[in-house]
Amino acid sequence: MERRKNVIPGDVITSGPFRPEQNVILEDKNIISTVVGVSEIYDDTVRVIPFAGKYIPKIDDLVVGKILSHTSLSWELDINSCYVGFLPAQDVFGRDFSAHADELTSKLKQGDMVAVRIANFDRTRDPLVTIGDRDLGKIDNGILVKISPGTIPRLIGKKGSMIQMIENATDAAVTIGQNGWVVVSCESTEGLLKAKEAVIMVDQKAHVANLTEEVKKMLESRNES
Repeated sequence: MERRKNVIPGDVITSGPFRPEQNVILEDKNIISTVVGVSEIYDDTVRVIPFAGKYIPKIDDLVVGKILSHTSLSWELDINSCYVGFLPAQDVFGRDFSAHADELTSKLKQGDMVAVRIANFDRTRDPLVTIGDRDLGKIDNGILVKISPGTIPRLIGKKGSMIQMIENATDAAVTIGQNGWVVVSCESTEGLLKAKEAVIMVDQKAHVANLTEEVKKMLESRNES
């Protein structure tokens, strides 16, 4: 059984006691790809890393968005999707929000980056997002790196192994949106650029086996130079 292989929609990846995870469906005992990409079998799960594609929102996903515009009651966010995210003003101002007294641009302006969570989505309407959880809200510093949403699991790594390695090697803080938008911030320019390069490397080589080792060698070579 191949652990990694190129697949197209309809290809049977494997059969047996495996759990379908991402971009696959279970039919009878067969796990079938729904996208063009690279299949991965690890532990007891099967997933496919797509070669390209826009982000499809899922409830509870953490995403990075950019403020596009606002009405008197909410902000509209670009979330790298065919859908637009809506952030209610009350979610930011609190229960005492008044559409007449409170100016939305005092909190968030066009172009501001925010970390939000998908609160509600059913494909029939644009998703509702929230900043109600810890570590969510306006992103005050850092650079935005846009990668394929399908490579986000590789950037995170098993139990966070890949992103922890990148952060530890560069002293950078990396905010990962499931929509493929990643914000990298670091006090040093060198650390910022190294972390950015590592994120891009993961995106470009997501289909490569032993990717963690390749990224580690790259980071270590930069440290030595």
